[in-house]
Amino acid sequence: MTNRTKSILRKGLIFALALAWQSGASGCNAVKESEPPVTLAIAWTNTPESYSYTSTIVAAEETGANVVLLDQVKSYDLSYDSQEQLTGQKDAHGILSSSAAKRVKTNTWLNSNAEEVLQGVDCVIVPGGWDISPTLYYQEETWHGIEEDGDYSAERDVSDYLLLSYCLDHDIPVFCICRGMQMLGVVSGAEMIQDIGTYFEEKGIAYSDLHRDPERKQFTAHAATITKKDSLLHQIMGTEVVEGCPSWHHQALKRVDDTRLVVTAVTKTDGEAMIEAIERPDRSFCLGVQYHPEVSVRKIIEQESDRDTLMDYETAMKPFRALVEYCRKA
Repeated sequence: MTNRTKSILRKGLIFALALAWQSGASGCNAVKESEPPVTLAIAWTNTPESYSYTSTIVAAEETGANVVLLDQVKSYDLSYDSQEQLTGQKDAHGILSSSAAKRVKTNTWLNSNAEEVLQGVDCVIVPGGWDISPTLYYQEETWHGIEEDGDYSAERDVSDYLLLSYCLDHDIPVFCICRGMQMLGVVSGAEMIQDIGTYFEEKGIAYSDLHRDPERKQFTAHAATITKKDSLLHQIMGTEVVEGCPSWHHQALKRVDDTRLVVTAVTKTDGEAMIEAIERPDRSFCLGVQYHPEVSVRKIIEQESDRDTLMDYETAMKPFRALVEYCRKA
């Protein structure tokens, strides 16, 4: 089957599912006995207790899929200790060394345990988390040097990079959130903004902190405008503007020129169009969003005080349901 044929079938399937959701076929996480089970995997993290990661589990379980947490994907080109930590291949901040990053980018999943980790998996969510080692960028960069934003995990960087390279090569459906979207961009060769505040400062623009609360106490909320009506995102969301997007990030994708990615949503930020969603049209289901729909799901279920400032439950659940339903019907 050609990529073009896959694309046509994908669009037809997602469009049909979107029509069903818009007609009110949502709000139920029970799976009918006649429907085949779907195994939905969540990528390994170095911070399993984090709010974003645990919220991703909550949202995934709301789909009614069989949710599993993946093991760490490790490169056999690198050295790990008994605690599965990289040895001699990262700096004091946890940034992957240049030589190790080169081996990962060159060999991708081909000399790793990715196939074993993903055995029996139908689809994958790559959730949010810490900054990505700038050594992994297509054009390697030095660290931004902001000490308060010095959280890195070389182990997770390697794991996510190998995981996504395997999923892309084998056309495993993926939904990537925040850091996950950024890693999808990095794996695909996109350019990164290491710090949004610094990016605006260098442009001589006063940054309004739209994408992260400077006090880091709550998720900010803003709208994202869908830029392509023939996109997977538009078919899933059924609207041109996604309101109340929960946001917490200081890094972002800068551009996707000369890659297989397309930008499908942006947020106007102090005169600049910041990327909010990307897709790989050459794959059956490959979607990344910069915002955190899983956070809205969690806050609404647990009746947290700020839930009304963010997107509603049905809106937040749409991409999760779309991922599972695609696998169920494909």
